[in-house]
Amino acid sequence: MPHKIGFVVVSSSGHEDGFSARELMIHAPTVSGWRSPRFCQFPQEIVLQMVERCRIRKLQLLAHQYMIPSKVEFYISESLPEYFTPYQAERFRRLGYVSLCDNEKTGCKARELKSVYVDAVGQFLKLIFHQNHVNKYNVYNQVALVAVNIIGDPADFGDETNITSREKLIDHYLGHNAEDPALEGTCSGKSDYISPLDDLAFDMYQDPEVAQIIRRLDERKREAVQKERYDYAKKLKQAIADLQKVGERLGRYEVEKRCAVEKEDYDLAKEKKQQMERFRSRVYEQLQLHELVDAELEKPSSLCLDVSPQRPTVDRPPPATDPPPKTHPESLPYDERPLPVTRKQLGAAVSEAERRDVLGDEAHRADTAGEPEPLTEKALREASSAVDVLGEALVAGAYSKTWSHREDALLTLHKQLADTPVGTPKEDLKSMLRAAIFLVRRAIRDIVTPVFQASLKLLKMIITQYIPKHKLGRFETAHCVERTIPVLLTRTGDSSARLRVMASNFIQEIALFKEVKSLQVIPSYLVQPLKASSSTHLAMSQMALLARLLRDLGTEGAGFTVDSVMRFSVQALEHKGREVREAAVGMILDLYAQHRALVLEYLPPDDSATRRNVLYKTIFEGFAKIDGRPTDAEMRAQKRAAAEEAEKRKKEEIKALQGQLAALKEMQAGVQEKESEATKAKNQDTQERKVAPPNAPEIPDNHYLDNLCIFCGERSESFTEEGLDLHYWKHCLMLTRCEHCRQVVEISSLTEHLLTECDRKDGFGRCYRCSEAVSKEELPRHVKTRDCNPAKSEKLANRCPLCHENFSPGEEAWKAHLMGPAGCTMNLRRTHVLHKTPVLPLGKGPAATRAGTSGSKVGSKIPTPKGGLSKISSRTYTKR
Repeated sequence: MPHKIGFVVVSSSGHEDGFSARELMIHAPTVSGWRSPRFCQFPQEIVLQMVERCRIRKLQLLAHQYMIPSKVEFYISESLPEYFTPYQAERFRRLGYVSLCDNEKTGCKARELKSVYVDAVGQFLKLIFHQNHVNKYNVYNQVALVAVNIIGDPADFGDETNITSREKLIDHYLGHNAEDPALEGTCSGKSDYISPLDDLAFDMYQDPEVAQIIRRLDERKREAVQKERYDYAKKLKQAIADLQKVGERLGRYEVEKRCAVEKEDYDLAKEKKQQMERFRSRVYEQLQLHELVDAELEKPSSLCLDVSPQRPTVDRPPPATDPPPKTHPESLPYDERPLPVTRKQLGAAVSEAERRDVLGDEAHRADTAGEPEPLTEKALREASSAVDVLGEALVAGAYSKTWSHREDALLTLHKQLADTPVGTPKEDLKSMLRAAIFLVRRAIRDIVTPVFQASLKLLKMIITQYIPKHKLGRFETAHCVERTIPVLLTRTGDSSARLRVMASNFIQEIALFKEVKSLQVIPSYLVQPLKASSSTHLAMSQMALLARLLRDLGTEGAGFTVDSVMRFSVQALEHKGREVREAAVGMILDLYAQHRALVLEYLPPDDSATRRNVLYKTIFEGFAKIDGRPTDAEMRAQKRAAAEEAEKRKKEEIKALQGQLAALKEMQAGVQEKESEATKAKNQDTQERKVAPPNAPEIPDNHYLDNLCIFCGERSESFTEEGLDLHYWKHCLMLTRCEHCRQVVEISSLTEHLLTECDRKDGFGRCYRCSEAVSKEELPRHVKTRDCNPAKSEKLANRCPLCHENFSPGEEAWKAHLMGPAGCTMNLRRTHVLHKTPVLPLGKGPAATRAGTSGSKVGSKIPTPKGGLSKISSRTYTKR
């Protein structure tokens, strides 16, 4: 029946460092899989050799979340050609292809599992990857494959050589044996049945150790069914279902622990590790309690795959009578070595003298240890390319648990590269460089300061000496920078201030090297947006580094642009750290001093709603200081001062007006006295003549104009001499104050006033279309746009200078327009109209005619002597 077929990777067209095609041979939640080189040529190829000649029934591909090929082709062959590259096309038979989704719907956050059912016989499978889907995350146009799974049947069941071949391949490449249950079916009832345990999704979500236990229990379940032990089979079935949940949880913990290590959150990583150990221990004890597994599970490391090494439990103290090597740190994996406090807890039963002996023995071994420990299988697989170039001894030193060996390895490599003679083949030079960068990248993450310093020293030598000396070109320089700068940037957020400063200074120094500056790579990393929850140390270091390099490189042709820096800064305004937000404000202000208009495009409008945000208020007030404009506080102070000055001026005007009114009263009293005398003389003359003409006209009352506004016709008892002057000054709907000379004029003559009488008449001109007075500065634009309402002839219509509308001609039409309910909407005095007494229509009395209607300009303007507003009594506005 079909089952999982093991395979090995024969070759590939290329890969990115650390993502070899050999990673496809391992199925586990934490595998990274294969990635093509950056900016590679397409198509890319991978050739797999199955452990035996088989009939393939199902192929499964787990795609990367954003490095997605548009199409994958499948070819099969019975054997390989005599030479590997280029492959002879006739040896491989095309099975077909599958298209992969571009993953835009998920935002490139999910992985596609593609299953293809085929029926083909062979031992070699070739995968051809075509051009990648383009998205914003795949900046290097790569394709990747996280995992591949082959399910099928052996093609020749009776051929014993196939079994031998399978055993050799598994033992050599995967460490499995011929009895591996992963290569067997799980159901004997159907010939074409494919067990869920052979599906790729099972291994990619299950803890590898638990997955092996599940497979063993599934095998026992099948045996129990064959022996008709149904109760036991039922118990095993339930245990398998429970273990699948356990395996998924442990797999999730392992992924979370790996992510914590990558973020250098070692407290969280330790917590996840201890959580895994406690959970695993509890599950194993339950399995033993129910007698589902034998005593073999007491040593679960025997079931462990290479990709998931068993971590010894440190919570359980060793027996006091037989202190095993587990109590000594040298017997534990490097990342499992307890701190002194933990060692004290583990060895509480050991006396103080015994501890001194142990420490002395450890110190002695450290002094006498001349060679680093051998590479583990996992390390050997990870650093295989570096081992091929630099040798296993040097790489073992770089991977050593002793920091002095790691430092020595980097210094030895530094000397080797520095002493490499000119004329060495280019391919050898490039291979050495890439192997060295692989070790440098690993050493940059080292928490020991001397090792970190040695890695920086080696990297600087490679970029500034090794590459120029051998003329390797820009591509190799770009490879060095792109592989190391992201890791270095993470170290700028280190908890150690010393390491943070070292990393930041090195990045700034290397960014200014001419070999690196021309690439413009480092600026692109520095302006990548900060996450709101990112480390404050990391964010502040990145902000400070960006600010320094921005001063050194500028925003023209060096990798930085106003767009990229402003997007970064605006995003940083939302960071959780106060100091980060303040640094972002400072960066925006510095950029505004050089690029005012461009910076404003990335900020919200400067209004009251925006200024409620303290950060934006600080930014806009900073802009005002840079521009030499007053800030909000300064403007408020200026407004207060202006208001106080206006109030003072108003009081002075009132005082001056009162003095003028007193003088006018004296003049009026003299005029009234003369009029009284003249009237008496006239009466006497009439009596002497004793002649009275028939129908003599009624003698006008000299007091008719008392309490009456001769402009708007309003009569009020409050219209005394002073009250009437106040009415003219503020409330009369027919009058207005000129904004330029402060004189009170009739609205109907405002245009003529501005053109002929105003103190600033030289600053106005007449528009030939609307006939109104327009500032000479605005007149060309006003005439050019032709937006004004054309005026009509004076015989056809009046023209209002306030609302710019034409209305009926005549004097009465002015009063209706300025005072009527449907009149001028721009007359601001309309709201002050008080209809206390009925308005006397014009022409109903001998003195009721508006001043100026007989062609005289008397009353058309009230002059303001000595800079103040003058008001005179209504008695002086009489008909001539």
